[in-house]
Amino acid sequence: MTSVLVVDDDPTVLEIVETVLRSGGLDVDTRRNGRDALVAAHEHVPDIAVLDVTMPDMTGLEVCRALRDDAETADIPIILLTGRGQWLDVASGFDAGADDYLVKPFTAQDLLTRVEALTGRF
Repeated sequence: MTSVLVVDDDPTVLEIVETVLRSGGLDVDTRRNGRDALVAAHEHVPDIAVLDVTMPDMTGLEVCRALRDDAETADIPIILLTGRGQWLDVASGFDAGADDYLVKPFTAQDLLTRVEALTGRF
């Protein structure tokens, strides 16, 4: 089963994303901040990560860079899922190492399709 690490400081968004991904048959590990996400990624390297960008302690961009800079986690596909949709935000996300960028609000099918595209499976 494909494992997904989901990180968002908003509990409502976290619950929605988790529900969508579980409905697609995915194994989901949720975290509320970037530091916990990095610990989780090293305890069990996920097949893919979905990161919010705007978080208080460590942004999704910082988490993305940290994952990319570590040989153990460098190859994890990363989707940034955020309310920040200006072209500079998107460019910053890809510059940080993201594989995809999805702006909130999103549809369940769009998220599942992007996860499938990056993992090649459910």
